[in-house]
Amino acid sequence: MTADTAPASPIVTRGLTKVYGDLTAVDNLDLELYRGEIFGLLGQNGAGKTTTILMLLGLTEPTDGTARVLGFDPAHEALQVKRRVGYLPDSVGFYGDMTGRQNLRYTARLNGMRGEEAERQIQQVAEGVELSDRIDTPAGTYSRGMLQRLGIADALLKDPEILILDEPTTAIDPIGVVGILGLLRDLVNERGVTVLLCSHLLVQVQSVCDRVGIFAAGRMIGLGTVSELARQFGADNSRVEVSFEGTTAAASERIRSTLAAIPHVTAVEPGETLDEPWNLTVSPADAGRQVREAVLSAAANGQLGLTAIRSVSSSLDEIYRNALHAEGLAA
Repeated sequence: MTADTAPASPIVTRGLTKVYGDLTAVDNLDLELYRGEIFGLLGQNGAGKTTTILMLLGLTEPTDGTARVLGFDPAHEALQVKRRVGYLPDSVGFYGDMTGRQNLRYTARLNGMRGEEAERQIQQVAEGVELSDRIDTPAGTYSRGMLQRLGIADALLKDPEILILDEPTTAIDPIGVVGILGLLRDLVNERGVTVLLCSHLLVQVQSVCDRVGIFAAGRMIGLGTVSELARQFGADNSRVEVSFEGTTAAASERIRSTLAAIPHVTAVEPGETLDEPWNLTVSPADAGRQVREAVLSAAANGQLGLTAIRSVSSSLDEIYRNALHAEGLAA
């Protein structure tokens, strides 16, 4: 299947449901992923994310509903799906007495790759996840973060059209996380890969995903871009962050009264220290520009020593909590 013939929506589910006894793990899921996007499936452990993945891969059959992955039914054409989808489970396992390269060679053989083709691909994915300096040491000596990197390399080995990653950055250091998320963006931009990223790490999801689905108690309770979700679940306000230099306790009171008097500013919160930025709550949300212009004018007239001003977008953490409250699932 080439990029020209691949479906515009590589993953489509309609009414997808999975029931275990009295537990409905996935409840009537309608989902459509677009080609060349990073989609974040966000939810706490037990929300139903992993069960959804298992149905998409044909590793468990749905109780009801349908799924199509690259046009194939994973419940009856699982082999076709697995040939085209790279998967990183939330708990990766490798042969500890084999090197990272030997583990990848084993995966390559399972996928029909041998010889120079396999070696080229192994080296390429090892470099992509920044593991080339340890690829020839036993996997049993790897840290948890290194095993995660090896798992991502393993998922990329078959040059998949879809990449499904279940908690891919667990135990990876912050610098490494930036590299992994950058790699995912490159795969989308350069190869048109579709990425389904399942995580409970909201900051990472917000930083890299094109769209986000909020999953709770087996149901999709919110879906869209972060901006769309903010409008759906956020309060009708926005925030503006301002910083001042040389702030003293006396100056702080003057700053507070000046900012509080600006139209559409409903709350003024100073930083925890004199050097930290102030946060202004703005209502309605689309009055942010007016407030920024008014702050600039007031700061200049009052000689407040303004050094920086910027709008702050709604955090996914706030959106997520509001979504749970709206559905009565906050507990």
